[in-house]
Amino acid sequence: MPPITAHDPEVAALIARETARQNAALTLVASENYASHAVLAAAGSALTNKYADGYPGARDYPGCEVCDDIETLARERLCRLFGAGHANVQPYSGSVANLAVYCALLNPGDRILSMKVEDGGHHTHGSPEHLSGRLYRAARYGVDPATGLLDYAEIAAAVRREQPALLICGGSFYPRTIDFGAFAEIADEAGTLCLADIAHLAGLIAGGQHPSPAGAVPLITTTTHKTLRGPRGGAILCDAEYAEEIDAAVYPCLQGGPLMHIIAAKAVCCAEAMTPAFKDYSRRVVANAKVLATALAAEGFSPFTGGTDTHLLVLDLAGAGIRGCDAEGALSRAGIAADRCPVPGRGEGYDTAGGIRLGTPAATTRGMGEEEMKALASLIAGILRNPHHPGRIGEARREVAQLARTFPVSP
Repeated sequence: MPPITAHDPEVAALIARETARQNAALTLVASENYASHAVLAAAGSALTNKYADGYPGARDYPGCEVCDDIETLARERLCRLFGAGHANVQPYSGSVANLAVYCALLNPGDRILSMKVEDGGHHTHGSPEHLSGRLYRAARYGVDPATGLLDYAEIAAAVRREQPALLICGGSFYPRTIDFGAFAEIADEAGTLCLADIAHLAGLIAGGQHPSPAGAVPLITTTTHKTLRGPRGGAILCDAEYAEEIDAAVYPCLQGGPLMHIIAAKAVCCAEAMTPAFKDYSRRVVANAKVLATALAAEGFSPFTGGTDTHLLVLDLAGAGIRGCDAEGALSRAGIAADRCPVPGRGEGYDTAGGIRLGTPAATTRGMGEEEMKALASLIAGILRNPHHPGRIGEARREVAQLARTFPVSP
């Protein structure tokens, strides 16, 4: 970082500290990943200097010819990657993408139906602490308490009962395949709109490891990081009939000038996601998650629903005598980043969470495979059995450091 070091050594030192932390620790946070050098270069390019309010061919500023080409390329690549009719790549985040869909197609006070946050849903789907919960009336569906799985018959009954204007599917820690086609059928039968939030699943869908909602669900939102391994940001995919309303909701309703440097990075990550190497990466992400779940079960720590079909799993810690926050802290002290998580079906909040969420995207990016997942399972189990034992935590930290050195962050 020569330019930063020369002009602002204080910030350069902080960035260096964070870079060192990422290299030395192992992240099993399901929503985190490492962007490639190409993505990072685009995100740090001179495009950050340019205002480009509006859309290609209809900007509010002069000198946007290159920006038009970049945004058009990003939109085309995203549509091609997911098989969608229209893409908006301007949302600053997945949260903004969700709000844009609501603003485009709902009226304040309309009812939305989404998964309970404590069962795996997301707070931007109508939680009272989020703007979506203040503007719209939210109703919830959950998972089957006995199996932890979505019950599509119960969801259909909830739609008939609540008569929502919008049915939302997708969430933050549901570890099994989501049947987007079933959601689409339920919405169609009720005459309601359907939105699929694929923020966690986008990379798996692009890599052929999870069914796509495109072609069935007319409205799709996503982030571009997580499993897609791009820059921090959001995007919206939709059928062509909703394009004009969606675009107007993003700009000028919710946002000002688009972040052209991030849009360029989104275009780069879409190109990367179309390669055979990315498809192999997605396959390995899921394979690693399944091995990790199986190995942890063998250690006596039960994955919720018995395993996973995706990139993440939820460990139920009820039988281990440890709270989610204590597990998160103990793992962190050992150099493993993983976040506490409510166990679905119990009505837990994050303060009382009885589980821990583990994800494999970042570890897989570092090159770790199934043998390393078995080693990690043994490490995690040992830490969770002795969360307050300094000697065990220190020993685990040394083993984590060795794994991190063997598999450096080298995007």
